[in-house]
Amino acid sequence: MTKHVRKVVFAAAALALAGSVGATIGSAASGKTSTAKAGGTYRIGVEASFNWTNAFDPTGEYLGDAWGIYSNLLLRTLVGYNHVPGAAGNKVVPDLATALPKPTNGGKTYTFHLKSGIKFAPPVNREITSKDIAYALNRLANPKDGGQYAFYYTDIVGWANGAKGKPVSGIKTPNDKTLVINLTAPSGDLLYRMSMPATAPMPAEVAKCFTGGNANKYGRNLVTSAGYMYEGSDKVDISSCSAIKPASGYDATTTMTLVRNPNYKASTDSKAARENLPDSFVFTVNSNADDIYNKVKSGELDDEMSSPTPKVLREYTTDSSLKSKLKVNAGDRTWYLTMNMTQPPFDDIHIRKAMNWVMDKNGLRKGWGGSTSGTIANHIVPDALLANVLKNYKPYATPNDAGSVTKAAAEVKQSKYDPGKTGKCTAAACKNVLLIADVRAVDKAMVPVIQASASKIGITFKVRSVNGAYPVIQTPSKNVPISERPGWGKDYADASTFFNALFASTSIIPTGNTNYSLVGLTPAIAKKIGVKGSVDGLPSVDSDIKKCNQTQATAEGPNPRISCWANLDKKLMQSVVPWVPYLSANKIYVIGPKVTKWGFDQFGTTVAYAHVAVK
Repeated sequence: MTKHVRKVVFAAAALALAGSVGATIGSAASGKTSTAKAGGTYRIGVEASFNWTNAFDPTGEYLGDAWGIYSNLLLRTLVGYNHVPGAAGNKVVPDLATALPKPTNGGKTYTFHLKSGIKFAPPVNREITSKDIAYALNRLANPKDGGQYAFYYTDIVGWANGAKGKPVSGIKTPNDKTLVINLTAPSGDLLYRMSMPATAPMPAEVAKCFTGGNANKYGRNLVTSAGYMYEGSDKVDISSCSAIKPASGYDATTTMTLVRNPNYKASTDSKAARENLPDSFVFTVNSNADDIYNKVKSGELDDEMSSPTPKVLREYTTDSSLKSKLKVNAGDRTWYLTMNMTQPPFDDIHIRKAMNWVMDKNGLRKGWGGSTSGTIANHIVPDALLANVLKNYKPYATPNDAGSVTKAAAEVKQSKYDPGKTGKCTAAACKNVLLIADVRAVDKAMVPVIQASASKIGITFKVRSVNGAYPVIQTPSKNVPISERPGWGKDYADASTFFNALFASTSIIPTGNTNYSLVGLTPAIAKKIGVKGSVDGLPSVDSDIKKCNQTQATAEGPNPRISCWANLDKKLMQSVVPWVPYLSANKIYVIGPKVTKWGFDQFGTTVAYAHVAVK
C-alpha cells in the first residue's frame, strides 16, 4: 500500500459519496432490525471455481474474494480494518499490533509491538511472535515463493536480498513482541501495506515445507490466526514435512469448510472488527449460477460468490418481497478487456483505439445485468478514487455507449493492418485472434457482444473458454492477445494501487503477472519471461508512476497527487491504450431468508463475513 494516511482519508471520503448499503437487515413489514445471534452455519455458493490466482496461498493470492475471507475469518495482520462499508471501512485499525505506530528516523522506521496471548490455530497451537511476521515478509520477498504484489515492499531496506534467499536486512525482530521495519525513504503508507494478507504471520515449522515449486501448496495447509480454521486442522500431523497432509475441510476444488479456531481469544481482538457469529462457514463450488441463486432464494444457501444474471437482478429489483435481499455497494473496481501490446493486431495503437471506439459497452453491461451492475467505465480508475475529477472524461464516448463503426474505421485506416485503407482490419493477423474467456454466466453473455463489435472492423476471434482463466492470462509466456476476464479493484483507497500493479514494468513477472498489456516491457524482460512478438519500443509510464507516487496529497484545496494520477489515466487512455474499460462496477450480492445480519467490507469489497449471522 502506497500513501500517507491523509491521502487515504481523502480518497475514502470520496468513496463514501458512492454510497453503500447498511450492515444489518430490517424487517420488510416493521422496519425493525432483527436480532443477530451466534451459531449456525453460513453457506456460500461459489460460481464455477474458487478461481484463486495462487491456490489460496496468502503470499501470492491476489483475488479480492480471497482477501475478504482471509481478513474477516482466517488471518490477522499487524493492522487491519473494521470490515464495514464506505469511508469507515478504509480506515486502518490495530489488529495484532497494540497500536498504530508513529514513524521515527525521519519517517523511515516503523516499530510495531505485538499483543500478547494470540496463538496460531491448530495444528501449531503456539503464540504468534514477531519472527512469524518477519518470516512471511521474507517469503514474500523471494519470487520463487509466488509473491504477486511484492513490488509494494521494495522500499524496505535490503528487500532484494530475498530473491537471493537471504534475510531482508530492513526487517528486525529485537524480541518476540517487537518488529522493526526500516525503509530506504520516508513513506507514510506502510501501515496500509502491512494490512495486506501476505504480511500475516506464518509459522515456519509448516510454511518451510511449502517453498519454491511447492509454495502454493501452503494454501491447502494454511495455518490461521483469526477466528476460524479449516475443518480438520486439529487432526493434521506437523511432526515432519512428509507427515503433513491437508486438512479435510478444504479440497481446493469443490468445498471449503471453516470452523471455529479453538485458540482464538476475542479479548485480543475488537468486536468492531470481528464478531465471529456463525459456528462455521461452508463455501461450495457450483458451475450453475442459476442453481446458486435458486438455492439462495429457497434458503439452501445464505450468500453467493457469483455474478447475478440479468434475470436475477430483474427479479430482485422488481419483487417487493425480495428487494431487501439485494445488496448493492460501491465496488471500487473497473472491468475491462485487456489487449496485449506485443501480439498482433493489438501491437498497433490504432487497432487498440479502434477497439475502444467500436465496442458495445452497454451490451457488455447488459451481460452483467444492466445499470444495477454499475456505470459505464470510460477510463482506468474508478471516479471515487480520483475524487471525481475525471467524471466527465470520456475519450471514446459513443451514442448510448453502443460503439461507433465510423470512428473505429477511421482509426483502422491508420493502422498497418489495413493496407488498402478500407476501414477494416484485412490482414491475416486480424483473423482467428485468440481470445481467452472464463466460463461464468457473465463471460458467456459478453463474448458474443465482443465478437459482434470487433467483426464490424474485420477482427474475428478464436475463443478459448477456461474455467478459472486468471492463471492463463497471468502467464506472459503464453502470449495471450486479448481477454475479457480482467477486472481490477483497489488494494487500498488510493489510485496508486491501479497504476503500480497494472502498468509498471517492475510488476511484470513470469507467473501471477497483472500487467497484462505489458506496458513498459523491454526486450530484456521479454527474453527473461518468454514473451514473443513485438517486444521492442513498447510505451512505458514508469517515470509517470514514480512521479505520482512521490507527489504528496494536500488536506485542503486542489490535490496534486490526485491530479497527477488523473493525468496519467488520460495518458494511458489516449497515448498507450492498453484496455477497453467498460464497467465501473458495483459489488452486488443476493442473500437468503435465514440471514439475520449482513455487512459489506469496503477494504476487500466483499461480504463482511466477520459481521454476518444466520438463524
